[in-house]
Amino acid sequence: MKRTKIVATLGPASSSAAVIEEMIKAGADVCRINFSHGAYDIVLEQINTIRSLNKKLGKHTAILADLQGPKLRIGVVENNGVELVAGKEVTITTNECIGTAEKLYITYPQFPKDVNVGENILIDDGKLLLTVVSTNGIDEVKAIVGHGGTLSSKKGVNLPNTKISLPCLTEKDLKDLDFALTHKVDWVGLSFVRSAADIIELKHLIQNFDHNVRTRVVAKIEKPEAISDIDNIIKETDALMVARGDLGVEVPMQEVPVIQKMLVRKCLEASKPVIIATQMMESMITNISPSRAEVNDVANSVMDGADAVMLSGETSVGNHPAKVVAAMTKIIEHVEQESDVYNRDNAAPEVDIHNQRFLSDSICYTAAKMAQRTNAAAIVTMTHSGYTAFKLSSHRPKAEIFVFTDNYDILTTLNLVWGVRGFYYDKNISTDHTIADIKFILKKSGEVKTGDLIINIASIPLSEMGKSNMIKLSAVE
Repeated sequence: MKRTKIVATLGPASSSAAVIEEMIKAGADVCRINFSHGAYDIVLEQINTIRSLNKKLGKHTAILADLQGPKLRIGVVENNGVELVAGKEVTITTNECIGTAEKLYITYPQFPKDVNVGENILIDDGKLLLTVVSTNGIDEVKAIVGHGGTLSSKKGVNLPNTKISLPCLTEKDLKDLDFALTHKVDWVGLSFVRSAADIIELKHLIQNFDHNVRTRVVAKIEKPEAISDIDNIIKETDALMVARGDLGVEVPMQEVPVIQKMLVRKCLEASKPVIIATQMMESMITNISPSRAEVNDVANSVMDGADAVMLSGETSVGNHPAKVVAAMTKIIEHVEQESDVYNRDNAAPEVDIHNQRFLSDSICYTAAKMAQRTNAAAIVTMTHSGYTAFKLSSHRPKAEIFVFTDNYDILTTLNLVWGVRGFYYDKNISTDHTIADIKFILKKSGEVKTGDLIINIASIPLSEMGKSNMIKLSAVE
């Protein structure tokens, strides 16, 4: 089975229970719900469908709710298409109007205050380029068209040189967040993160919503400011998404591959899952097979060490969502079989007995090294918080990672994490009995066989559900 996870975006092409089931069977581990589109009744139906399919298929498919964030857009333009001509001047206003080739409306009230002369305005993923020549600081900006073309209604705007004063969470985001938390989604994606403060604010809102909701945060990296504060962002977030669409417009395109590799490396070092997103298999929106460049892109993301690779339009509006997932699964499985993606040479945890995580971090590090040395078939961990699963995964052991927990919510959350496979287990007798019982379960389900070496991680005494402090190597009888 593949270790790298697949995130599939739901949309008009993949809203039905039948298609979602096909995608899960083809290898989708996480379903992404994009709050930029979709009414709440449709979203609720999707959430209920995923949860009923999990019961039916014995899976733990996770749900990622992706907040839109402060997405800047041009308003409606006449005839849904106006021609912007290079060299011509255009007025951009914050007063709502039907756009023409001479005057456009932007959905961003602070635009004239925030932009400066000489800054670039990119529209429609950078297809159109304008440069600011003047601003009245109130409601109008004059710009010269550098690279023209046809502009249709409601296209996105990127301001790579401008510091935007909009809040990270819009009114719409706050409503969407409330809805997502009410329905206890596993992960929530925060768009256009600029600093660690954005993550702290979102986590504060989640905590204040309900102490029993354990929804975790994915920071979407698509702004240059985020790169400047990346170490603090990684420290505060639970996972990262390399959102290459907007990132590739906001920073020079040639920098994106280097940034991608840097982000994956830093996340692995911090034991935080990282998702590579946007245009991974774009041609499969219409075609039945990906381009060779797309195959290489997916393969390189796997070899870099990504926890997950993401499909957007390919599954949300594409012609054959399940086939795209199946094709991606095929690429991942081959790369993981033929390439050396295992046993990362992570540094041992620094000896610090005052650090409350030192013991469990050391146990996880030792388990990964022991698995490599003994060629163990599996590392098995008991967890309530999921911490050991995140930590073990970051070492990328070749041994399977099996996680047993009595916390059902953790099972779906961990479905985003590389190599982790979860089992619900709520017995709590003695350590020896539990280890023997888990071996029996794994053998019966065909995950391990007689003679295989297994490494067990646990917390003694089990009843206290404390941090991992025990490691045991034994053979399956």
